[in-house]
Amino acid sequence: MMAALVADGQTTIRERAPSRNHSELMLAQMGATVSSYYDSEQFITKISPISELKPLRLSVPGDISSAAFLIVATLVTPDSELSLEGVGINYSRTGLLDALLSMGANIVVKQTGEQYGEPVGNIFVRSSQLTSTRIGGKIIVRMIDEIPVFSVAAVFAKGKTVVENAEELHYKEADRITLLCNGLRSIGALVDETADGFVIGGSDGLEGGSVNSHGDHRLAMSFAVAGLATQNPVIVSRAECIRDSFPEFVHFMSALGAEMRFMEG
Repeated sequence: MMAALVADGQTTIRERAPSRNHSELMLAQMGATVSSYYDSEQFITKISPISELKPLRLSVPGDISSAAFLIVATLVTPDSELSLEGVGINYSRTGLLDALLSMGANIVVKQTGEQYGEPVGNIFVRSSQLTSTRIGGKIIVRMIDEIPVFSVAAVFAKGKTVVENAEELHYKEADRITLLCNGLRSIGALVDETADGFVIGGSDGLEGGSVNSHGDHRLAMSFAVAGLATQNPVIVSRAECIRDSFPEFVHFMSALGAEMRFMEG
């Protein structure tokens, strides 16, 4: 998209399904000509060149990917509730909320405004008795980075939860499908890996124990969230990677009452 701004003519981008559109919204607000629409089975975005972009002055909304860990932590911890303010609730990023709502999660979202085309709102969450669900298709694109923490919610749900069409997770910072399944098993979860996802059998509780994040920040935080509802503590090794993407994670969790800390050495 950046290259399209200085191309000789209009550029067309084709996708199987709509992906995150933060750049499209930002460029449109800065004066670029950007249009998106469905064409048969493809999602089309067209961008025209522009000689100069207008500057913006804006406040960046809270990141829904970071909020996801706090949301799931609240859902699986009995007698808990949490209000998150000023979170970006762009539809292309809220697949996790839809998936959790399909499981019976007590989540209320209220839009409070916009920041140059980006919807912003408050999210209220209460601990919930979750039931299993099946997710796949277009919703996966809208929650691809949140699937590890979604799996933690699935572990504590009643019944078998199926995740499919998530093969992209094999090619993230690490093979998140295999490492996620192995990690959940190591703390007592019932997980079967599939070619493009996994199946999780619900459980009333996990044993806990030691689990290796393999330096993947989303896996490390997901395993830490699981430890809030295990019978015994969860020790996550190679957890220093959390500081790279969410440096205040342990601080926020501790402030909310979680017994969570970094171990030195």
